[in-house]
Amino acid sequence: MTSDFLTVAIDAAKNAEQIILSYYNENSITVELKPDETPVTRADTEAEKAIRETIKKSFPDHGFLGEEFGTQAGTSPYTWIIDPIDATKNYIRKIPIFGTQIALMHDDELILGVSNAPLLNELLSAEKGKGAFLNGEPIEVSNVSQPSEAMICHGGIKWFVEKEIFDGIYNLINDTARSRGFGDFYSYHLVASGRVDAVIEAAISIWDIAAITVVVQEAGGMVTDVQGQAITKDTASLVATNGILHNTTLDYFNEEQ
Repeated sequence: MTSDFLTVAIDAAKNAEQIILSYYNENSITVELKPDETPVTRADTEAEKAIRETIKKSFPDHGFLGEEFGTQAGTSPYTWIIDPIDATKNYIRKIPIFGTQIALMHDDELILGVSNAPLLNELLSAEKGKGAFLNGEPIEVSNVSQPSEAMICHGGIKWFVEKEIFDGIYNLINDTARSRGFGDFYSYHLVASGRVDAVIEAAISIWDIAAITVVVQEAGGMVTDVQGQAITKDTASLVATNGILHNTTLDYFNEEQ
């Protein structure tokens, strides 16, 4: 049975989708640079506003943590974590791999995730203890058990170099059957639905991965940082797998190969 939390989260994602696609279909997208030199568009900011407004109508005492508007404290133990457009750079260049990420945290525990990729026709959703779903149908991770049979995805290689863990991703790529850098949220869609077996990213923020953390876990997978630690608001790297391959994948980054 869908909870009120999930119903509202999906409504918020769909409201954001209308805004995001209206700008995407324009001939050009106006882009500004934030202080960290990452791009932002009107679609990003307006979509996050719409998400917050939709949620506030049902849960006025909840807090928020969003990529575009930061933290807004609430009076309850619930905090919504929002990335209105994950993969803004794809969005700007008319690459259809972009999506809205909405997660709910109770105290320090992630309990709900929605990842909506409108141009891919994929809406993933999950609540803690209730399983994971793609467009309303149950999904689960793969059962691949050997790196030599696995397909993996990875984030930007330059971040592995910067974090001094390039040897780990290089050796893992060499030992697996196939690797691709789909990047951003979509790699986790693939893991959760059994189409890919593991994803490794060396540089992320909590709004990038909060929603898909819940989805992958509820699909039967495992999610930690590269050191094997549980996900928190301060997590800066990510390993998501089908669970079977998790410890083996972590070994590439934490032991001599």
